Amino acid sequence: MTEDPNQPNYTAPLSPERQEEFVVLLNGVHALLLRYVMSLVANRHDAEDVLQRASVVMWRRFATFEMGTDFIAWATTVAFYEVRNFQRVTGRSRLEFDDDLMQTLASERAQHVRQWSPRLEALETCVEKLDAAHRDLVEAVYTQGMEVAALAEQQGRAPQTIYNKLNFIRRALAECVQQRMVEASS
Repeated sequence: MTEDPNQPNYTAPLSPERQEEFVVLLNGVHALLLRYVMSLVANRHDAEDVLQRASVVMWRRFATFEMGTDFIAWATTVAFYEVRNFQRVTGRSRLEFDDDLMQTLASERAQHVRQWSPRLEALETCVEKLDAAHRDLVEAVYTQGMEVAALAEQQGRAPQTIYNKLNFIRRALAECVQQRMVEASS
């Protein structure tokens, strides 16, 4: 069955070069887009689902994207509308914002997301400097999403002990990132 070009969801086939452009552009900003969506839906699993749907929409509409223009702006706009659709369909938005306010928040988040790369690079460098035990703890909680209570039980420690370690590590990382940002701006 072939697609009907007269239908609203018709996707014109992309050339192999155009397909490669899309993959390269999307891969280059995927982590940034995920952080952007997470800042609007606040749940990583929901954000991943929304971003996956947004990626499909971007793929379908990529023929309309003009190379040389701002891909991040285009992609965050698509993602924003997918977030709004997700919130409408699931009713998971705890707060009801009017469309103008939500648009303003999303726009500010999109600008903020662009500034994350240097801080993220600094954070990655600082995490690498942690000793293995602290790095493993950070990865378990913040990357793998392990619950502190489960981790404490697994290690035979009190949850408060894990929280105290995490607070110590966060402070050390914040200082390290701040120092690296100061050094980078000098």
